[in-house]
Amino acid sequence: MSLSDQKLGDQRQLAYVAAQAADARVNVELEAEGMTLNIGPQHPATHGTLRIIVRLDGEQVIDADPVLGYMHRGYEKLTEVRTYPQVTTLINRIDWVGSFANEVPFILAAEQLMEIEAPARAQWIRTILFEMGRIANIVLFLGDMGVQLGAVTPMFYALRDRELILNQIEAATGGRFHPNFDRIGGVKDDLPAGWIAETKVALDKIRDFCDEVETLIVGNEIFEERTRGIGVIPADVGLSYGMTGANIRASGVDWDLRRDNPAGLPYDKVDWKVWTHPDGDSFARYWVRLQEVRESCSIVEQLLDSMPAGPIMAKVPRIIKVPEGEAYVATENPLGHMGYYVVSKGGLEPFRVKIRSASFSNMSITPWLLKGTYVPDVITILASLYFILGDLDR
Repeated sequence: MSLSDQKLGDQRQLAYVAAQAADARVNVELEAEGMTLNIGPQHPATHGTLRIIVRLDGEQVIDADPVLGYMHRGYEKLTEVRTYPQVTTLINRIDWVGSFANEVPFILAAEQLMEIEAPARAQWIRTILFEMGRIANIVLFLGDMGVQLGAVTPMFYALRDRELILNQIEAATGGRFHPNFDRIGGVKDDLPAGWIAETKVALDKIRDFCDEVETLIVGNEIFEERTRGIGVIPADVGLSYGMTGANIRASGVDWDLRRDNPAGLPYDKVDWKVWTHPDGDSFARYWVRLQEVRESCSIVEQLLDSMPAGPIMAKVPRIIKVPEGEAYVATENPLGHMGYYVVSKGGLEPFRVKIRSASFSNMSITPWLLKGTYVPDVITILASLYFILGDLDR
């Protein structure tokens, strides 16, 4: 090849590079419309029938709009055509994974209006079943969070050991998912013979499960890479959106209604700790819930050991007629702050009931939280927020 031919080839190559660079500059200057992606309404990571419309720039989320209401069942209006004892059958289906806990604040509100206090033994039984509902609820989350990130094995462990708690709930109440066991003035039945000893065995198994999950998931470098620094919620932002429960405690907010406003439940009679985490990311939300399962096991065991003797029901009228008035009672449910505002006109049924469910407020942050994240992290963040669609739509 002559020198002139080589120079000509170099000039052509330079011209080609310059043309490519010009095209690249044009492409950068052009503004793409982005792509709209529907997550749901049947996506498994949404824990029910939820639709989230996200607008993408490549794989980055520009906007996220949650579309609610696919499972709305009108609980608040349905309570108006049911007697007070019948309402428990309805509302324990709100958060169906920790259903007994849904009954308690409503019953406490009715008791407040009737100026009735349940006997000490009934209060102990209520709190024990409340915490067992929390354990069953969060154990499912601890396994399911792994599934959303590709780790299937922990879910099998969770389903295996959660059955032990559900068996004990069924043995005491007759129902596994929907106990309908709480009553105005107390509880339906006393604990069966041998139940306390069997429950302690189940609690030991749950503690072993927590250790297994900590080994399998928490220390896994893939899990940490997918969760640390992902979906960070600053404490002030979380509070401004009304977030509660483990989601806000994972942002360093030391607030738990069981300690700060026990609402007639004997949490002040046992020794336990409120767990928080400073990071506010998806990892922190998982870690806090793991510690809360261990803490719930401790609470239940202490209550079992200090169970008072005596009746399980106060004296209440055969036909429940709640005096005219208003009451609001909130409890620290497995998913967060759960409150009932009950208005009575003196009849057999509530005049109005407003239900403040934890998942609805916790989900309100998703447009802010998902903006700027990437598509794979959307699933991680949704899973870490942990909402149940019955609790969201009611």
